[in-house]
Amino acid sequence: MKKLLLSVLTLMLLFSASLFAQDNEMTSEQWQNEINSLTAKKSALTKEISMLKSQINDLKEQSAGITSAEDCQNKLYTTVESNNASVDNFRNMVNALAANVDARTMPKKDRQAELDKLQASKMSALPEFYDILHNQLGRKLDAWEVKPEVVLYSVVRGDNLWNIAKKPEHYGNGFAWPKIYSANKDQIKNPDLIYPKQVFKIPSLTEEEKANYDKIRRNYKPAPAQR
Repeated sequence: MKKLLLSVLTLMLLFSASLFAQDNEMTSEQWQNEINSLTAKKSALTKEISMLKSQINDLKEQSAGITSAEDCQNKLYTTVESNNASVDNFRNMVNALAANVDARTMPKKDRQAELDKLQASKMSALPEFYDILHNQLGRKLDAWEVKPEVVLYSVVRGDNLWNIAKKPEHYGNGFAWPKIYSANKDQIKNPDLIYPKQVFKIPSLTEEEKANYDKIRRNYKPAPAQR
């Protein structure tokens, strides 16, 4: 290859010199000067070709030592004890959760549980998943406000607000009776007086309300019995 290039360069130089000589009727001295100039150019070009070949060889050696993208990915997966198949499955679960959170598919607590489970996986540390699992979805769930559900309850003989609030299917805590009273003031004039067949709304407690009523129950100390 190198010999071929040099031969081509030589022919081109001689051809150029011949044309130049024919057009300008050069003297022998001018001819010699032109040959010397072209020879110097040939030498410079030959050195440049040699240098470029050397650089190409260096690049080939460097590329041979570079780890392929696929090998890098496999090593990364190995560090989190996974492989292509398990990462693909994990990706599908992340995408499904993201879609459900965006669509606010109820119940919210199930979406939070799914996020907690995915965050606990070592694969959540992979760059592809880290931000969405440890930042984006958490912010979306925090901004997801769930409107309290309202349950209807028909009063029966012997009921009172305390016992209604204490029912497991309602609050499981009699101290939460003011919540029922507040929601039904249009029917309840006196919280100590309710009547059969009245239908009360039993709104859900917020997490803060539930915590407050639970605290009241824990701290409650009944008055000592009188003798």
